[in-house]
Amino acid sequence: MLLVLDVSNTSTKFGVYDGERLVGSWRVNTDVRQTADEYGILLSRLIEGTVQQGAISDCIMSSVVPPLNATFLEMAERCFGLECLVVSHQLDLGLAFRTEDPAETGADRIVNSLAAYKTYGGPCIVVKFGTATTFDAVSADGAFLGGAIAAGPRLSLDALAARAARLYTVELRAPPRAISTTTTGNLQSGVVWGYVGLIEGLVARFKAELGPVKAVVATGWEAQFYGPLTAAIDVVNPNLTLEGLRLACEALRR
Repeated sequence: MLLVLDVSNTSTKFGVYDGERLVGSWRVNTDVRQTADEYGILLSRLIEGTVQQGAISDCIMSSVVPPLNATFLEMAERCFGLECLVVSHQLDLGLAFRTEDPAETGADRIVNSLAAYKTYGGPCIVVKFGTATTFDAVSADGAFLGGAIAAGPRLSLDALAARAARLYTVELRAPPRAISTTTTGNLQSGVVWGYVGLIEGLVARFKAELGPVKAVVATGWEAQFYGPLTAAIDVVNPNLTLEGLRLACEALRR
């Protein structure tokens, strides 16, 4: 079995694959103060009952939180006796790079682009929701072309609540009208319909530069919320990053 780790700024997602089948996935808060032993105990409790002891034989990680890289490498070694692979632009995963500095590409963007291209074909666009929302473009022949980065919806709300004395955090919910008559509704209109406008605008600009695309794929925590609100998103795949990690490990083990 394969253990995959998607270490993001806000949360860390674990998944276990048996061949091509995802047998389980779990999400925890990302905390740079946690030790390898603490993460190991937490993960062992989460997978207990789903994965037999000793069944995990491979491990791969994508991380955008460098201070935690050593922690998870130690966890894999101490808890599972495994050397965990770490995704980077330097690995031969079957994804080319046509950017000025491939080293700047986040590991999550690498595996998301790989999974989207292998699953849906290219050209394609990936929208990953998170602390930052990324827009990635992949060419017809499987090359990462670059993209765009914007503040995520929750980060935008938190920033308003922190910096504006009379504003506050609200539930992520689509108001019935863009023109709202309450402060809560105003905030929801901005973060929901304003963000839909951001998605539609960037996707339209990407398509103008790429030409016809095979798919616009959304993933990340808020993808299932925003996906139904706009025709700009063709597919919502909440496990795209985990699938990209599986494909990356498969490419490296050949």
